[in-house]
Amino acid sequence: MTAESKYTLKKTGKAVSDCRGTPVSYRDGAAIVALEKAHESALAFRGDPIAEIDVVIADHPGFVMAHLFKAAWLTQAMETRVYDDMVQAVHAADKIIHLANDRERGHLEAVQAWIRGDFFGAIQKWEAILTYYPLDLLALQLVHQTDVLLGDVVGQRDVVARVFNLWDEGVEGYEFVLGFYAFGLEENRDFYLAEQMGRLSLALRPENPYAVHAVCHVMEMKGRQPGGIRFMYEHVDRWGKSNFVNHLWWHTALLHLDIKEIDRVLEIYDQHLRSTEQEGSKYDELDSAALLWRLKLLGVDTGDSWKDLADKWASSAQDTLYAFNDVHAMMTFVSDDRIDAQNMLLNANERYIESASDANAAVSREIGIPFCLAIQDFHHERYASCVERLLPVRYMTHRLGGSFAQRDIIAWTLLEAALRAKQYHLALALANERSAFKPTSPQNWSYVAQAFKGLGDQSNADRAEAKAKSLIAG
Repeated sequence: MTAESKYTLKKTGKAVSDCRGTPVSYRDGAAIVALEKAHESALAFRGDPIAEIDVVIADHPGFVMAHLFKAAWLTQAMETRVYDDMVQAVHAADKIIHLANDRERGHLEAVQAWIRGDFFGAIQKWEAILTYYPLDLLALQLVHQTDVLLGDVVGQRDVVARVFNLWDEGVEGYEFVLGFYAFGLEENRDFYLAEQMGRLSLALRPENPYAVHAVCHVMEMKGRQPGGIRFMYEHVDRWGKSNFVNHLWWHTALLHLDIKEIDRVLEIYDQHLRSTEQEGSKYDELDSAALLWRLKLLGVDTGDSWKDLADKWASSAQDTLYAFNDVHAMMTFVSDDRIDAQNMLLNANERYIESASDANAAVSREIGIPFCLAIQDFHHERYASCVERLLPVRYMTHRLGGSFAQRDIIAWTLLEAALRAKQYHLALALANERSAFKPTSPQNWSYVAQAFKGLGDQSNADRAEAKAKSLIAG
């Protein structure tokens, strides 16, 4: 199939639709094809979708869906630096919305809700579009990925399930839908079907980083570290060059970390995650902070890495847009002893939750700020206080957003704090919980051993440590 033939338009009478039969109000075929290509860049994490759509907008300022694609894709950044561009795109679309069809008006309403901070309202608008237009790939991607951002675990799976039977290999973009479904299934613990869907997606399109990501998640959550490492390196040449590549390297580092290959973890950080550039996506910086904090929990010296990272987070200290970002920023500020930045972040959040009523405010109040304070406690060796803050919220952390693998940093921090606070009975309970879910994790058994040792049960400590060593040895 040629690059052009992939995007064959469908016309019925005076109506125009995209290559999946979804109606489009704009009647220029070349513009619709160009929009499809920009969207494919976003789906495949290749190229620059915003730069591509800007060219389309310049050539076709009356193409409402081009403006709406730009605004919608910018929502996924969860960064204040893109807010003005998002608003401008929405205003441009609103000026010509009288030319749009009902599907396109739904997209406008969704992004308008997002700009107001009504993230869940935006999801409902996109879901409504899918009810009538189940082959709207943009709406499907936006709901699925926003559910990930907001921690709606069930939604990540079910939004795809609602439309999945209407997709097959004859519908353009099916391989991406398989990737979405694979990740949603994995987050809902259906690991077998998730891996099947992910591998089918890769069979149809090997250059699909999101499907690689879904399969890697399965291996991480199942404790299949050696197989996961092999899988990632086998596909590394097909990851592309977007910032999502950094996230895939982060996942690879976690697999090495679980089997205590610390030197390789540090190599991955230095070669793929470390950056001194001040401009860039928060997505990159999240992964860097998350990996360094895990190393900190294990007592690994990472040199001046925290300074470089804190420099990058400094401009975002008062964003208060996304609690998930705030807690990772706090990790860097605390670890580099930036008292002013810590206070700026906390004070901004306190002011924000007093006056705001948007979707993020409740999450910041109930989970984000307690975790930020717990991070401070841990750094300053107030381990009992850290435990007190984290223990009550540990089953609520999905609301913070991200994946189970990402949010596991909270459970790690709680367990390590319990050990250092000499709360060994609690530490053993937490470690047993982890090893029951992932019994092939050497790190989990090491925690079991430490807890038993703290309780004075050397026999069980030795058995747990032997288990950890046997898993590392393979």
